Amino acid sequence: MTSLQRGRGLARATLFALAFAAAAPVAGAQGGRAPDRTPAERAQLEQQLRQRFATVVQQRLRLTDAQMTRLRQTNARFEKQRRDLVQQEREVRLSIRDELAADSAANQAHVADLIQRAIGLQRQRLDLVDAEQKELAQFMTPVQRARYLDLQEKIRQRVEKLRRQQQLGGGQGGGRGMPGGRHRFQP
Repeated sequence: MTSLQRGRGLARATLFALAFAAAAPVAGAQGGRAPDRTPAERAQLEQQLRQRFATVVQQRLRLTDAQMTRLRQTNARFEKQRRDLVQQEREVRLSIRDELAADSAANQAHVADLIQRAIGLQRQRLDLVDAEQKELAQFMTPVQRARYLDLQEKIRQRVEKLRRQQQLGGGQGGGRGMPGGRHRFQP
């Protein structure tokens, strides 16, 4: 795993838990297992996933309550920037995909601009990861930070697997810990 991949995992920690929540209605609608959730139900599910994620992080990293409090504060401080970057990256990817679908009619100048924008967003992500790592280093040991990166990478992989399953076949199989529309975080 490269340092860039690890960095991407760190920058998305909170979003991964939310992605599980976001995936739930899609899997239910496509797979016929569970009805779409109301905004209140989704908010409750997201909160449960955040709590479960926090419990797993605290246990696996052996964080004290004080460290966990600081981790929550750090994540909250960086969350808006992470969300903004994810949204911008998504928009760029979709725009590139649209241009490439045009094949020979693709606007070369627009594609070049989108590539430069994507590279700029990657730089912003790395800057964000760097700033976050500096803050985490103030209260976590290097071993705890390394375990945190590993845990986040595993979560990212699970979310990507869920997304691929949903895109290919409506969430066939449902994934471990998610039978019948019940969702439980199990890294």
